[in-house]
Amino acid sequence: MINRLPARSTIWLVLLAMLAGTITVFRFAERPEPVSSWSAASEPQQPPQMAVPPVPVVSDTPLSNRIVEYHISVQLDAEHKQLNGAQALTWKNPGARPVNELYFHLYPNAFKSKQTTFIRESGGKLRDDKMQDDGFGHMAIDSIQTEEGVDLTGTMQFVQPDDGNKQDETLMKIRLPQPVQPGQTTTVKIRFSVKLPRVFARMGYADDFVMAGQWFPKIAVYEPKGTRGREEEGWNLHQYHGNSEFYADFGIYNVRIQVPSRYTVAATGFPTKPAQDDGTKKTYQFYADDVHDFAWAASPNFAYFEEPFSAPNVPGVKIKLYLDPAHKDLKDRYLYAAKRSLAKYSEWFGKYPYSTLSIVVPPAGANGAGGMEYPTLITGWDASADTRGYELERVIVHEIGHQYWYGMVASNEFEEAWLDEGFTSYSEDLVMMSEFGQNPNLPIESSYITSPQPLKQSSWLYKGHGHYADNVYVRAKLVLAGIERQIGREQMLRVLKTYFDRWKFAHPATSDFQAVLESVTKTSWADFFRQFVYGGSMTDYAVERIGTRKIEQGGKTVYENSVLIKKLDGHYMDVPIRFHFRDGSEIDKTWDGQDPQVLFTITSGSPIEWVAIDPQQTMILEHRRINNFLQVEVNDKWKVRLNIGIAKLIETLLNGVAW
Repeated sequence: MINRLPARSTIWLVLLAMLAGTITVFRFAERPEPVSSWSAASEPQQPPQMAVPPVPVVSDTPLSNRIVEYHISVQLDAEHKQLNGAQALTWKNPGARPVNELYFHLYPNAFKSKQTTFIRESGGKLRDDKMQDDGFGHMAIDSIQTEEGVDLTGTMQFVQPDDGNKQDETLMKIRLPQPVQPGQTTTVKIRFSVKLPRVFARMGYADDFVMAGQWFPKIAVYEPKGTRGREEEGWNLHQYHGNSEFYADFGIYNVRIQVPSRYTVAATGFPTKPAQDDGTKKTYQFYADDVHDFAWAASPNFAYFEEPFSAPNVPGVKIKLYLDPAHKDLKDRYLYAAKRSLAKYSEWFGKYPYSTLSIVVPPAGANGAGGMEYPTLITGWDASADTRGYELERVIVHEIGHQYWYGMVASNEFEEAWLDEGFTSYSEDLVMMSEFGQNPNLPIESSYITSPQPLKQSSWLYKGHGHYADNVYVRAKLVLAGIERQIGREQMLRVLKTYFDRWKFAHPATSDFQAVLESVTKTSWADFFRQFVYGGSMTDYAVERIGTRKIEQGGKTVYENSVLIKKLDGHYMDVPIRFHFRDGSEIDKTWDGQDPQVLFTITSGSPIEWVAIDPQQTMILEHRRINNFLQVEVNDKWKVRLNIGIAKLIETLLNGVAW
C-alpha cells in the first residue's frame, strides 16, 4: 500500500531545516493438483453452483509450497451491495505435530461497528479517507462443514489474541473432529456472505464500483519451527488492526465470480475460459497458483485495454488496464509505468513469473480502494487525483514493486511490515529516478522522522497511522538508502537480488535479510541493525559550542578556535564537518562519530565564523539538521528580519496546507 502525504507533525522540522539553510527544496511527498472440489446448490441470490473446471498446468514445478487450495464461488448482489459465497478450502499441515483447530481471518468484520479493533485504532480513518457514518459492512458465516458433511458451525469462536476486545470478530477459530496429522490435509466447506461497506480501507463499494479485497474467509498461517526464527511451531494469530496489512500462505485459487451482465471483472490470476453471459448474469472463472491472496474488482464502467509485454526476465505478461472513463486517455502513461517497472524490477531483483498484471483505477470518490497491491492485481489512485505531475506513475511503480516484496517474498506484514513497505518504497525511488528523472529529497524525508521507533515490531504498536507510515515507509526506506550509501548502488542491488532469490515464496524475517547483507558484503552489520532496525535510532550530531581566543604565536596574533561536536543519537561511520573562517577560508575534517563528543582545536589566522556538520547532506539518517549548523555571531538586524520571515513563511504554508 502507498501513503500519500507526510504526517502533519513533521512540517515544523521541515520549516526549521529550511530556515537553517540546510534544505533548499520544500515538497510534499506525492504513498498440486487440486485435491478437492465441492458443489454448492444454486439458489436465488445464493452462490451459483461451484463447478470446478480442469485446472490449467502452468509449470511442472511449483514455485511455492502450496499449503492452501481454495475453490470459491461468489455472486455479487449489486442492488444490495452484498457478496454471497461458497468456499471449499483444503489445508495441508506443514508442521511436525497434529493440529486440532483451524483459524480464519474474517477481515470484513473490521467494519462491523465502531467498536472493532480496526476502527478503535484508526479512528475510522486511513490515509486521507474516512469511513462514512452509513458505511458499515460485515461477514456472516452461514455454515461450516467437513468434506464428509460433519457440521462444524457450532464450534465457531471469535478470538482476540492481541487486545482482548470482545467486540472484534476478525479472527475465528473452529475445532476439527479429527486432528490433521503432519503433512496431511483437511478440507472444510464454508458458506458465507459479505455486506460490503462503503469503500474504505481497501474494500467496499462506491455507487456501482466494487472492490473485493480481503473478502473471503482466509485461513491463518501455521508456522513450522524455525520459520522466521520461531522456536516452537504454531499458528501466527493477529486481529485486523488499524495499521496492519496481511500475512498468508501460498497456494492455488480457483474462483468463479458471477456479476450482472453489464459488469466487467478484474481479478488476480487469469481466466480459464471466456466469461459466460446469459443475458442477465455474467460468470467469470479465474485461476492463480503460487499466490497468497485473491482480489477482484467489478464495474459496468471500466474502459478496458490490454497489451502484451516481455523483457529479459519477463517472459511474457498480458498487462490489463481497467480504467475509470475519466482516465481512459491516460492509458499510455499507465502502460509505460507498468512496463518500465516490470523491466527494471525483473532486471534488478529477479524474474516476474506470472502471466498477467491487472491495473484497476477506481472512480472519483473511491480512493479507499486506491493505492493497493494484491497478487497480479494493483490499484492506482482514484480518477479524481491530480495527474499533472508524476503521482499517477509513482503509485503504479510502487504497487508493482509490491509484487516482489509483498507478493513473492511475502513477509509477515503484521509483525515486520518494513520488509514490505520499506523495501517497496526504496525500490520505487530507484525506478522513479532511472525512468522518470524524479530524485527523492532524502534530507527533507529524514526530517519527517520526529518519533523514530524500531522497524521490527508489530504494526499496531506504532502510535497511529502517521507514526506507522513515517517509520515503516519513510524511515525504513532511509535505512536501506543508508546501507546503499555505505556499500554503493551496485552492491546494494546485488544484496537485494540475493535476498529475493534466496527468500522468494518463503516468508523471511528481518534476521534473514541481515544474514544476506552480511553474506554479500562480508561485513558485520550487527551494530547498524541494533541502532536503526531493532532500535529506534536516527543519527543526530550537533555543533554544541564554538569558542575563539586570540593568542600570540611566533610573534603573530593568531586565533585558537575550539569547537565541541556532540553525538545525540545513533552514530554514522564518517561525520563530515566544515569549519568556515571569517576570511572566507574553509577546512573540512571527518570524525568517526563513535564517541559521545569530540573537541576540535584549530589554530588559524582568522577566527571561525561558522561550523556545519554534513554540509553536503550525505548522512542519510540525520534527521535534526537544524542543530548541524552554528554561527558565532548574528547581526541584530538580521535577527529581526529572520524572525519576521519565519512568521510570514509559516503563515503562508499553513494557509496552503489541508490537514
